[in-house]
Amino acid sequence: MTGIEKQTAVITGAAGGIRQAISRQFVANGFRVVAGDANQAGLARLEAEINRTGQNVWSKAGDLRNKAYCEDLIECSALATGRLDVLVNNAGIITRGNILETTDADWERTFEINLTSIFYTCRKAVGQMKGHGGGAIVNVASCWGLYPGPGHAAYCTSKAAVAAFSKCHGREHAGDGIRVNAVCPNEVNTSMLRTGFARRGFNPDTAIAELNNTVPLGRIAEPEDIADVIFFLCSDAARYIAGMAVEVNGAKPVY
Repeated sequence: MTGIEKQTAVITGAAGGIRQAISRQFVANGFRVVAGDANQAGLARLEAEINRTGQNVWSKAGDLRNKAYCEDLIECSALATGRLDVLVNNAGIITRGNILETTDADWERTFEINLTSIFYTCRKAVGQMKGHGGGAIVNVASCWGLYPGPGHAAYCTSKAAVAAFSKCHGREHAGDGIRVNAVCPNEVNTSMLRTGFARRGFNPDTAIAELNNTVPLGRIAEPEDIADVIFFLCSDAARYIAGMAVEVNGAKPVY
């Protein structure tokens, strides 16, 4: 595909571990990517790496708690490439703490980033996709949203809402040729997971080795494992899958 024929994907939270893997996967399969993240330096590194062989990534830094930024990301795809075929809502934060430990600010920030931003980007994207033959949307939820574990009241609730929203959205817009699904990972070997262990006084390598022993497939997920499933759900190979929450967990229960 060349020029206007190349498909375009908007990916939120594109500067992190899973997120960079998603961007690479789409570009490797002939897509152009509009990448959003609060980390401007991370986006610059992503652009520098992927655009070595030509303009395949356009980045736009901003705060997903800002409605205008969420909508501008979708508009950016039309301005940069003339089309929008895929939206991947991958940005999210992990907020730890039970309900007594969760502050009002913790709760509000978690829902603004993990859920409300998805509402804004999806609403804008559906408006564009309906007029151009359809598209695919994947929202990243979590196994912890489907099977809530202890000590993560805000995180589990927000991710449960993402899964429910995706199912609802998928059923509402399948008739418009827009397939909406959620992907629900368990633990993924990212810098966010490792930093979380370090902050709690654990050796990240030791902690991940112990986690590997709890997974029936023998290891926790790598970012590419999640990126592959996301790309599959956006591809024509998944043309009959819509309104689903797909677990990607190596057969491991939450706890």
